Amino acid sequence: MTLKLALASVLMPLAAFVALPAAAQQLDLPDVEDTAQSGDEEGQGTVVTVTADSWNDLGIAIASFATNRDVPTPANSSGTAALGLELSRVVYNDLRFNGLFRPVGPDSLPRPSYGQITDPAWGTWRGRSAEMLVHGYVRANDDGRLTVGCYLYDVELEIELVREGWVVNPGEWRRAAHKCSDLVYSRLSGEDPFFDSRIAYIAETGPPEARIKRLAIMDSDGANHRFITNGQSTALTPRYSPDYSKIAYLSYVDGNPRIYVYDIGTGRQTLVTESSNPTFAPRWSPDGRWILYSMAIAGNTDIYRVPSSGGGRPERLTFSPAIEVGGSYSPDGSRIVFESDQSGAQQCYIMNADGSNQRRISFFGGRCATPEWSPRGDQIAFTHIAGDFHIAVMNTDGRNMRTLTNAWHDEAPTWAPNGRIIQFFRTERGTGNTSIWQVDLTGENERRLRTPVGASDPAWGPVLP
Repeated sequence: MTLKLALASVLMPLAAFVALPAAAQQLDLPDVEDTAQSGDEEGQGTVVTVTADSWNDLGIAIASFATNRDVPTPANSSGTAALGLELSRVVYNDLRFNGLFRPVGPDSLPRPSYGQITDPAWGTWRGRSAEMLVHGYVRANDDGRLTVGCYLYDVELEIELVREGWVVNPGEWRRAAHKCSDLVYSRLSGEDPFFDSRIAYIAETGPPEARIKRLAIMDSDGANHRFITNGQSTALTPRYSPDYSKIAYLSYVDGNPRIYVYDIGTGRQTLVTESSNPTFAPRWSPDGRWILYSMAIAGNTDIYRVPSSGGGRPERLTFSPAIEVGGSYSPDGSRIVFESDQSGAQQCYIMNADGSNQRRISFFGGRCATPEWSPRGDQIAFTHIAGDFHIAVMNTDGRNMRTLTNAWHDEAPTWAPNGRIIQFFRTERGTGNTSIWQVDLTGENERRLRTPVGASDPAWGPVLP
């Protein structure tokens, strides 16, 4: 099989970006013998198993993506060669900030030619102590779109491990880079992808006593930032729907709280529920049918759910005289984790989805707040309040609690789509300034996510369709 045909077959299921015309299926790359597939005809392909202990030692060289013809493109006025360098830089930054690998970026590496993308100069890469090699290319198509290819090689064995390609509009070139990062990450770690995802958050401007809070979204690496609301009313606690198509958030209009659902594709907003009573923390059910939230009536705060389509009648789930706040569904929708002061202090509890069988799970020192269930279903992230505020995780039965951060005021965890990284916001002592950070489950790899203004209440969405 020629490389043209092999890549055509790989590209076919990846047309989620744009429809893939027949003309784009034949990628004009040099023909090579197809002896380095990710799986041969008998299904005996090379398998790479990377343990947690060895991830940090795995060297990955990420070379500048080549191009067959350096021409201007709306994605980069300097041309496809400059765009190839930018693509590889995105891949490099994705892989170096997750704490699992030891990547080397394109700015310190030789730049392969277009022909070398499928025929690496193995001696060059072995001499650089790289166990793995990422090659790629970008090509400007006649219809204005771009074709991006991504290849992962094992340098020692001199074989190709996996390849994929995408046809994208110029404005989506970063998505192609994130897809390449996801390909490499998943192939080497065995984990689910997460780079091609987006984050909703609350953008904060103005003095501490008069903060303007707007709903905003951005890519998982902080690029492509845009505001969704104009700041005329305060926006709080956004959360993506399970299918990524919508965002639920709380807004205060004329002093009254309202829960809205914003449709990302159309820009249309739907009012889900409104009340003159204090309302908190809307959260989606895994099937997208319900919005879970908390509301205080006559000083008693309980958890409710309401149809996400809007216009439905709220259904009360908790009836204790204590304060019940928050609420996050388990991935299968059968249970809800929430916080309550039933025991006399702020702690975390679990109940069935209908509100029955409530039981406390946090019995360690300090308080437990803002719990959120991992998308894997095996852990719960929360804010551990013990003097300072820290991000922590525990098993769903409350055991094996581990503190992941050690700053003055970290709160409101949200999980990456693959359940390996947690994002949260940090408030600076003295200034009240807020920023978004993330930490992996080891607690050893913290990273600040740069935003154009102050940022709080992050919500990590699912992998993009």
